[in-house]
Amino acid sequence: MMNGDRENHDMTQTDIALLLADAADEVEIGIAPVQAVVRGGRRRKARRWAVAAATALALAGSTGVTLAFAGLPGEHADRVTPTAPRPLSAEARHVYDPQQTELSRGAEHGKEWRVWVQVWGAPRDTREADLQFAAMRRMGLRPEVDKAADLVGKTSYFSMRSYGDDDLPLMVMDDTARRIDRFSGTDLQAVAVSFEEVSPTAPERLVVGHVAKSAREVTCRWKDGSSTVARPAGPAPAAHDGTSLIRPVAGYPGGNWFVCVGPEGATYKDAEVTK
Repeated sequence: MMNGDRENHDMTQTDIALLLADAADEVEIGIAPVQAVVRGGRRRKARRWAVAAATALALAGSTGVTLAFAGLPGEHADRVTPTAPRPLSAEARHVYDPQQTELSRGAEHGKEWRVWVQVWGAPRDTREADLQFAAMRRMGLRPEVDKAADLVGKTSYFSMRSYGDDDLPLMVMDDTARRIDRFSGTDLQAVAVSFEEVSPTAPERLVVGHVAKSAREVTCRWKDGSSTVARPAGPAPAAHDGTSLIRPVAGYPGGNWFVCVGPEGATYKDAEVTK
């Protein structure tokens, strides 16, 4: 009795399905030959599905997972096709409204100054390019292209400086390109401007530029022999003290940007990544 009980307990649902299907194959009483062939084919097909069903149920019972059948043989089972991600809208790509990052601000001779960078996403077609070009013109920006259609597929950036009650900020650096070069190592590009109205005699003591993301220190040198060091600013907003610093710019893939402020009366000589 013990052995018989053990054998019954060890018999799987697959074994039971096979026995039932085999027994059905042996019953062929009173059936015309053609019908017997058809009936036999159906039984063999049912036998395969009975085995598959029993195996699936056994797996579900042992693993705790839920299994679903996609349909019977010969039927078109409903299949879920992965949905392709929808392309980002022009608004999400900042085609008409740029990402803007403030680099630094301060006060000079009782007037406030600010330096910031705008990054405009690349239009995908002429319609987006026309709307972007119009939005730039409303802000007083002039991208380096001959016509609006030339903006398609290109990213634009503008760095600007405001001083006091200037109606139009001073353009410091700008570019429109299909591919913005990524800076590395000690790569550096910089421009020096004055706080006051641009003139041949105005001391250029505000330096704006970009460097590789790995740069930890930029040293700006002045013609009087002094120097100023810019270091990473971190996530905090720029302070109102004209601090020289290095900062990431939203939407700009080429690297980080930096600002150096020279002492009163100083004039820019050069700049270098020193760490």
